[in-house]
Amino acid sequence: MRCTTLASGSKGNCFFIQGESGALLIDAGLSAKETLVRITAAGLDAGQIRAVLVTHEHGDHIRGLDVLMRKLSIPAYATQGTLHDFLHNRRTSDKPIDCRVCRHDEVFAVGDFSIEPFATSHDAAEPCGFIVRENGLRIGYCTDTGILNTPMLERLRHCDGIVLESNHCPDMLANGPYPESLKRRIRSKRGHLSNPAAATCLTALGKDVPRVILAHLSETNNTPERVTASAREGLGLIYDEMNVIVATQCGTTKACPQHFSL
Repeated sequence: MRCTTLASGSKGNCFFIQGESGALLIDAGLSAKETLVRITAAGLDAGQIRAVLVTHEHGDHIRGLDVLMRKLSIPAYATQGTLHDFLHNRRTSDKPIDCRVCRHDEVFAVGDFSIEPFATSHDAAEPCGFIVRENGLRIGYCTDTGILNTPMLERLRHCDGIVLESNHCPDMLANGPYPESLKRRIRSKRGHLSNPAAATCLTALGKDVPRVILAHLSETNNTPERVTASAREGLGLIYDEMNVIVATQCGTTKACPQHFSL
């Protein structure tokens, strides 16, 4: 399997999981047009996509979902809470689309992929992360969560590669331009993981997970350099033995190869 960043951050999130017999998208936070442009630019094939896995209903994760589903004639899988909010509060079209409910801790299949949603902690209706399996390989996706508890950590530990949130630098957030109410939201248990929190996770996982994409960086309260420094501190001497990538909004270009292969 291969995991490729198409976009990551507050302007949109979208990851392409390529398997042996098909592909999945996790989230569709870009416009459908831009998503398809980036898929082509990355040398990937949109025709292989079997479904979109949706973590939650915030705009930077579903902006292009409706149109993309119809253009590609593919279903979307999300929790009941996410789908209810998307269909009743976010969607503007009444054209038919194929939405399917998934549940925390219940495995389902899409083609040869086996997918397990798990609960995250975010200020959304019923957010989740995903463990995606194919042919004995596992990719874990965990962003938009204010905490990483033991069950979440143990799921990630058994993965061959993960996408993990490293959203903000606490000092930049504290001294930055956001109103205090927004700062409290981001720091809360239903907010976003800080660089130190992500580093603590990497310390706990160690060599168990050799491939990591650090994702969903705040453009206002973080920098790739701070994320890298924090990850290096968390991993210590084994950092150089790992494949650690910092995802940005730049998409996929030869100068910015944001992917890992298993």
